Amino acid sequence: MPRLFTGLEIPQEIATDLSMMRGGIHGARWIDVENYHITLRFIGDIDAAAAHDVHQTLSQIRRKPFEVSLETLGFFGGDKPRAIVARAKPAAPLVELQAQQERLLRRIGIAPEPRKFVPHVTLARLRAASAMAVADYLSSRAFVFSKRFEASRFVLFSSRDSVGGGPYVVEAAYPLG
Repeated sequence: MPRLFTGLEIPQEIATDLSMMRGGIHGARWIDVENYHITLRFIGDIDAAAAHDVHQTLSQIRRKPFEVSLETLGFFGGDKPRAIVARAKPAAPLVELQAQQERLLRRIGIAPEPRKFVPHVTLARLRAASAMAVADYLSSRAFVFSKRFEASRFVLFSSRDSVGGGPYVVEAAYPLG
């Protein structure tokens, strides 16, 4: 059973820039640069027939390429931080692409995504990192972080059943434009 999700790939030069944010926080498991992406829609573990239906459904999407802006460094988890992330601006074309995928996948019986869409690139997963350590990490990188790229396609990724962080394989690519 493949574990699938859709996403946007991060261009190599931006991934390299993001990788410079590594280090300086105890309890961080840094994501490999080649696995940086923005998840659009987590699909989950499905059988081959459902995976085929997902592919056919996603291939119907027609949208123009659009600009993605990575704007700030942040974290998820509140008092118990669980991830360091680079947040993407939730611009209309990005949000609309995600919403269209959500609608189409629900129509073919894929369970709804319970989490609100917050576009981001996960840089590190945290285990037992204190909120103070995360605050110190982020404050030492308090400059304005701004990277932009054009999304010219979205992809269907597969991953192995693991704690997260890859490796991810591009199963199919869907051009925009």
